[in-house]
Amino acid sequence: MAAVGGMFAVAGLPAYAMPDFNSDTTELVSASASQSLVVSDVASGAVTSRDTFGATSVEQLNDLRRNAQLAAANAEYLASGAQALGDDYPWPLEGYGLSPLNYYYRQCTDFVAWRLNRDAGSTSAPFAFVWSNLTPGGGDASQWKWAWESKGWTVSSTPVVGAVAWFNGNHVGYVKSVLPGNKVLIEEYNHNYGRAYGQRTLKWDEVAAYLYPPGR
Repeated sequence: MAAVGGMFAVAGLPAYAMPDFNSDTTELVSASASQSLVVSDVASGAVTSRDTFGATSVEQLNDLRRNAQLAAANAEYLASGAQALGDDYPWPLEGYGLSPLNYYYRQCTDFVAWRLNRDAGSTSAPFAFVWSNLTPGGGDASQWKWAWESKGWTVSSTPVVGAVAWFNGNHVGYVKSVLPGNKVLIEEYNHNYGRAYGQRTLKWDEVAAYLYPPGR
């Protein structure tokens, strides 16, 4: 009976006390339909940025290593004082290949061949004197005297400035100066200096032969 009474109590409530579910739902849908989202042009065109990083390649590491080695070699060369003494050899830091003169870089033969070219006014390719027309029978210093003799170029026991100082022990140098007291100042590469520049003062007869520049 209590339950029935309750039902009658609900039925007897005024109309304004009853929630209108259909009306609320319609308003919510209507409000939702009337809303719109506007995105600015700046925001719509924005690109998300991310921090990036790159890894050093093996080639780049090798380049860095080579550059460091070259810089160290150049610093050592400059500190040696060779340029101050008169070294003008254009490839003092090169490796072990053939130079444009077709002798091996930083060897006595390549240095002397360079000096013969320089004195002839030939300081860039095509060079006046290269292996093929200077010592085509062989590149070793021991073969230079024979090459001069076979071409009829002057071989002497008297030094002159610009001559090749030829030694029996497979070495050549360049006569920088003829000094008083039968002495001679020799410039050379790769004689007890590593593959580098040096000078020596010798007696004339300490040099086995003097090969005068081609044409003299």
